[in-house]
Amino acid sequence: MLARIDLRGSALPGPRDLAGLLPRAGTDIDSVMATVRPLCEDVRIRGAQAVREITARLDGVDSEDFAVPQAALDRALAECDPTLRAALEEAITRVRTVHADQRRTDVTTQVVPGGTITERWVPVRRVGLYVPGGLAPLLSSVVMNVVPAQIAGVQSIAVASPPQRDHGGLPDPGVLAACALLGITEVYAVGGAQAVATFGYGAGSCEPVDMVTGPGNVYVTAAKRLLRGLIGIDSEAGPTEVAILADDTADPAHVAADLISQAEHDPLAGAVLVTPSEELADAVLALVPGQVAATKHSDRITTALDGTQSGIVLVDDLDAGLRVVDAYAAEHLEIQTRDAREVAARVRNAGAIFVGAWSPVSLGDYCAGSNHVLPTGGCARFSSGLSVQSFLRGIHVVEYDRQALAAVAGHIDALAGAEDLPAHAAAVRIRQTG
Repeated sequence: MLARIDLRGSALPGPRDLAGLLPRAGTDIDSVMATVRPLCEDVRIRGAQAVREITARLDGVDSEDFAVPQAALDRALAECDPTLRAALEEAITRVRTVHADQRRTDVTTQVVPGGTITERWVPVRRVGLYVPGGLAPLLSSVVMNVVPAQIAGVQSIAVASPPQRDHGGLPDPGVLAACALLGITEVYAVGGAQAVATFGYGAGSCEPVDMVTGPGNVYVTAAKRLLRGLIGIDSEAGPTEVAILADDTADPAHVAADLISQAEHDPLAGAVLVTPSEELADAVLALVPGQVAATKHSDRITTALDGTQSGIVLVDDLDAGLRVVDAYAAEHLEIQTRDAREVAARVRNAGAIFVGAWSPVSLGDYCAGSNHVLPTGGCARFSSGLSVQSFLRGIHVVEYDRQALAAVAGHIDALAGAEDLPAHAAAVRIRQTG
């Protein structure tokens, strides 16, 4: 469990080679395309009937209408455990507080007298938000998807989540309660690739969307890849992961618990400890079996921690540790070191950074106020987590008067000539002679 990788005593390779030495789950999206492509095509051609048949075959639920009735949403909220409802309300409040500060404002720049560029921020018209419901019904993902879309000003929001046989073919009641709390009335009991296809092509009462966001399994990811271009997507999410950069000041019980908590998600989940302290590594390894045995999903966790995607990386010092975690570019990165805030400020690549002993990933998953829809598989090197900005498009509005155009006409003529595009220059010149 948690194999060791010893990088001490030698110069570390460059970022790309270093990343290749580190534990990480492999996600072969192409391997499922042969299944996903005909499924999505079936939804495109036959619409709701295809969705019904696919859902019956894959989820064991045969419903004539996969749209969740408003009465079911109202009932889920009315029957929601008060403690859970209070937790959802607090999570919504905190996520709204953080994401409200992400709003963009239109900016007009005067380039020259009579010539301005305005950047307008316009929300996506309609989005489909996916909420997983396989190994765990991620009702917190409702909050993380819906709140930034609402703050961005998206006018039409639909949610899809897999039907549950134990709940009469409806999505998990907690998912429905979260939707109701957020005022979402358009919800579909559809999961997997067929949910993405339903959003992308439209089926039944679901009109096509412009964008799909939210985490999901490899089939959901493959469908996103397949339909990308027809729809916008947030990312191609892979298995979840945590990296922890820790030194000898870290509490090994905390570190072990945090590795285990992420491994609880999925047998493919990655859990990686990077440390210069062999004593900490030994202590964590000693604690993990007992903590795993005490958890509900011990088999799933053991598989994840035993996998090649998890391990302990020993480094010479924290500087080397920072190079390692930057090369890894974790979805979730915890910093449990001396001067954790200063160390965290040196990190360049991470989906979200959790600073110090009292900021575990579990906090961010639910109630920190941050978003938990984050880039995986090293994509934090070049992409960000879900935010209000994800649902906005910047549009440049160009407005020059006659004099401002005349002042730059010669430069346009020179550039158009260099590119052998004389009609471009003529379109400007005709305005000067007309």
